[in-house]
Amino acid sequence: MSRITREPYGFVHIDPSAIKEVYGGPGGLVFVECMRIRPERHEAKSVIVFSHPVGGGSFLPLVSALAKAGRHVVYCNTRYRGNDSALLMEKCVLDLGACIADLKTRFGYETVILGGWSGGGSLSLFYQDQAVRPTITETPAGDPLDLVGAGLPPADAVMLLAAHVSRAVTLTEWLDPSVTDEARPFARDPSLNLYDPACPAHPPYDDGFIARYRAAQRARNARITAWARGELARLRAAGEPNAERAFVVTGTMADPRWLDPAQDPSDRPSGTCYMGDPRLVNDGPTGLARFTTLRSWLSQWSLEASRADGLGNAGRVTCPALVVNNTADLACTPSHAARLFDALASRDKEIHQIREADHYYVARPDKLAEAVVVITGWLDARGL
Repeated sequence: MSRITREPYGFVHIDPSAIKEVYGGPGGLVFVECMRIRPERHEAKSVIVFSHPVGGGSFLPLVSALAKAGRHVVYCNTRYRGNDSALLMEKCVLDLGACIADLKTRFGYETVILGGWSGGGSLSLFYQDQAVRPTITETPAGDPLDLVGAGLPPADAVMLLAAHVSRAVTLTEWLDPSVTDEARPFARDPSLNLYDPACPAHPPYDDGFIARYRAAQRARNARITAWARGELARLRAAGEPNAERAFVVTGTMADPRWLDPAQDPSDRPSGTCYMGDPRLVNDGPTGLARFTTLRSWLSQWSLEASRADGLGNAGRVTCPALVVNNTADLACTPSHAARLFDALASRDKEIHQIREADHYYVARPDKLAEAVVVITGWLDARGL
């Protein structure tokens, strides 16, 4: 393993949006914070770029291990680092594109591989889709945002590492469908409340219950989407086209997978999720989409409105692609990796299973070395 050096840096790029949804700094300018991690005294023309919608992963075990294995790695934090309450996926794409363009001019990298770890997987697919065949000129809320004219530099390969399908799909699969009225979030339907002793269904769940449960999750997502669109329309009709509203979504960690290991079978333990006890996380402060806005809901959490659709984007991604699934992952379960692999349009694609590895390689740090061998071997075989 090589000794590594960490080089924090940043840059500013222009965002002419009329609406500012991040704290600090002048309007029209965005600061992007990055970390370059690389072996000491080793130059390279190839770089792995990690980016996650919420950022903050420059010290992840996998990121550091790839640098120690001889790879240049850059972790690009989007403008929403640490706070996704007003996040727009389209602006994450702009930040990632500005980072890649900067890498080519600042450091002279010629080959760029997207390291799509966890939520960065669907961001990477969304980015590559729009970099190769850009179509978007406005956000799902109808605000101007031009990815067609952004000049996004396409990546040369995409890696989906312990990745989920998308933020919208993941949230919906975790959404608590026993919440039937968002104005009364704790008056819940016991027949759909996994954590209520009065719920008639118990693990292992039968197919009929799961079908009803999943349909109710999708219906709840659709209700929130319809409400968000209605609120935006009301604001615009009142002469406030740039007005925004924040709101709270309760009940966001109620996936039957966490209680029934027969759902999406894997090596993960039952009764827990990647943030701990799912019953507590369901209504705790750190749940997905807990604090959000009308525009952000439509861009990142809405099944119907979000364009960051991992499977749809994957169907338009044709560059070489690697999928790595950690079989004891408590966040991104095996079906997500399988769905992503099947959806990829790439002729050159591979999927690998890292047995008994958890999401962060913390419970089984020995599995980190195995993942690094898979990743570097795949890259070396393609001259990347």
